[in-house]
Amino acid sequence: MEPRSMPYIEFDTAEWARLRADTPLTLDEADLSRLRGISTELSLDEVERIYLPLSRLLSLYVEATQKLYDATAQFLGHPEAKVPFVIGMAGSVAVGKSTTARVLRELLSRWPRHPKVDLLTTDGFLFPNEELEQRKLMDRKGFPETYDLGALLRFVSRVKAGERDVRSPVYSHLQYDILPDEFVTIDQPDIVIVEGLNVLQSGAIEGRVPSVFLSDFFDFSIFMDADPEAIRGWYLERFLALRDTAFRDRRSYFHEYAELSNEAARDLASDIWARINEVNLVENILPTRDRADLVLTKDANHDVRSVRLRKI
Repeated sequence: MEPRSMPYIEFDTAEWARLRADTPLTLDEADLSRLRGISTELSLDEVERIYLPLSRLLSLYVEATQKLYDATAQFLGHPEAKVPFVIGMAGSVAVGKSTTARVLRELLSRWPRHPKVDLLTTDGFLFPNEELEQRKLMDRKGFPETYDLGALLRFVSRVKAGERDVRSPVYSHLQYDILPDEFVTIDQPDIVIVEGLNVLQSGAIEGRVPSVFLSDFFDFSIFMDADPEAIRGWYLERFLALRDTAFRDRRSYFHEYAELSNEAARDLASDIWARINEVNLVENILPTRDRADLVLTKDANHDVRSVRLRKI
């Protein structure tokens, strides 16, 4: 268990699994089937080896943070609004971060001291397609400049301040757009997981450097990492799986792709990956990796092969 690079300690999966201690496995195969993403491989064995120790670590962090807030309230002489512990989850398209976020939410909600865990995806803060088209940004959807960063920062700031009934817009992957007049509400949870491509972004956007970054509101952050060529393969697999499922729905933005042959679908997916997702990964997402508190690195089989934890 040697540090690969300061300020991280690196664990192989056997070393990390031992840190589970006596944490019970509370998920079963039916739970996992419900939580898996399309074309994402995840076994109960990996949940036990990787995500149970992580849920234990996060639970300890949450409890310590809650005690810190209690101490502050005691010092001030009056109770403060309930403030959630905020976890950021970053990584490429198709790397499996959404599945990881769902599994963590499920595990963390089963700890007795913080049962209310909400999950927010930043997709809801993408600009609507109409605005992206006006800005000529449709082919860069998912890049930092395609998000309403001001609205996202205001939302997370209000959640972190302990406000009640904070509403977030809803994004439909089926319609590939924001759904007007539809919202999800975050109401003083114990923990919030904020999942998105660029949640650890800290650079300039459209030539301007924000005075506040989304990550300023995080108590802990996780980066899902893998070799870009492996991620490309997973993206192609997912595209083919969607062609045979969601794309067949006539309401789907990508319905026209449902009848593509395997070869044509692979060619199209490869082109989209090369023009959009790979560029975003290399230019915007990968440079934020070393800002994370924890890096989960996957092998070509989608299994986590190493864990890097930032030293406190």
